Amino acid sequence: MNTTLILLTLVGCTTAHFIMSFVAALFARHKVQYQAPAGITFVFAVGMAIFTPFSDTLNGNPGVCDPAMLMTITAICFLQSLYPLGVVMPAYLQWGRMFKYATPAIVLYSMYILALMLGMEPVEAPTFADLFSQFFRGDVAFRILSLLLSLYYVANILVLPHRLLRNPEVPRFLKGYCMVLGCSLLLYMTCAIWYSPLKAYIYIIILTLLNLYICFRALESIAKRMHVPVIAEVKEEPTPELIARTEQEDFNEANRQRFQRVQYWMQNHRDAWTDSTFNRDLLCTETGLNRHLLLQCLRSQGYNDTHEYLNTYRYLELRKLIDRGEVRTISEVTLAGFGTAKTAKAVFESMSGGELLTEYISRRKTS
Repeated sequence: MNTTLILLTLVGCTTAHFIMSFVAALFARHKVQYQAPAGITFVFAVGMAIFTPFSDTLNGNPGVCDPAMLMTITAICFLQSLYPLGVVMPAYLQWGRMFKYATPAIVLYSMYILALMLGMEPVEAPTFADLFSQFFRGDVAFRILSLLLSLYYVANILVLPHRLLRNPEVPRFLKGYCMVLGCSLLLYMTCAIWYSPLKAYIYIIILTLLNLYICFRALESIAKRMHVPVIAEVKEEPTPELIARTEQEDFNEANRQRFQRVQYWMQNHRDAWTDSTFNRDLLCTETGLNRHLLLQCLRSQGYNDTHEYLNTYRYLELRKLIDRGEVRTISEVTLAGFGTAKTAKAVFESMSGGELLTEYISRRKTS
């Protein structure tokens, strides 16, 4: 393989892991579930940084079941099996429990290093025949045990989703993530058994992409819990003349005035937007703004688009109706302007910070 390409890939993957680690560490100051991802990605980043100057060795031929490769894959399997747990079950990752989980690997590596210090010669095995011819050597026994231990950690990754999904608060994307993670580790295990530069190169890329995916999905939960912009009452509607005059002096103030105009209309025409057929085009017609200016003024106040803005009003209206006892079943969400119960559930969960609509209705019924 091209040495320059390998070097550039390693530098890119190392940089990505350092960035993930620093971002996760920043959030870990406020949320404990980001501590494990921050630490694990930092370990990967440092490992890649150390290996990068020796990237040309990736084109080497270490032979069958090379001890260094096996030790690396066991460590990676152990760390990757912790990664999903750190995101969804941070309390599980206590030092005592992690040390107990890592004990087999620590004992195995310690015994192997001690044996090397006492004079044990590693077996050189370019082929499987060379390895089997010395099957009863201690070095060969270590290689077999290391492979079995790696398989144990991979098996834990593959069964992890079925255990985690018993908890309703665990995100369902972890099932697919763990399956892909386990398969990628099996790919690297075949590389450790019978080395291939291409397999090793592909695995490094897959490892980085998987860690980027789980990092971004973990950070996504923060975005979903962000508070919606505050809707303040507008008592007087800004006139088009005022907006036109303001635009010549201050672009941002003009956007704020347009937003105030939209707010005034929304707050005085409840019957219009509680109809599920009311949409962006109708809002443009009623407020006298084209699509571009409407989107511009909404984004200036923190809304992503017109759809989110309308759903914010409908979400707040739905909460009022539930609190007043006017909505007592999920089928009545259309009274707030939602077209379907599915949409109402998704919007409510997103804007309430994860609270389920059905649970909120049940709780208000009994209060």
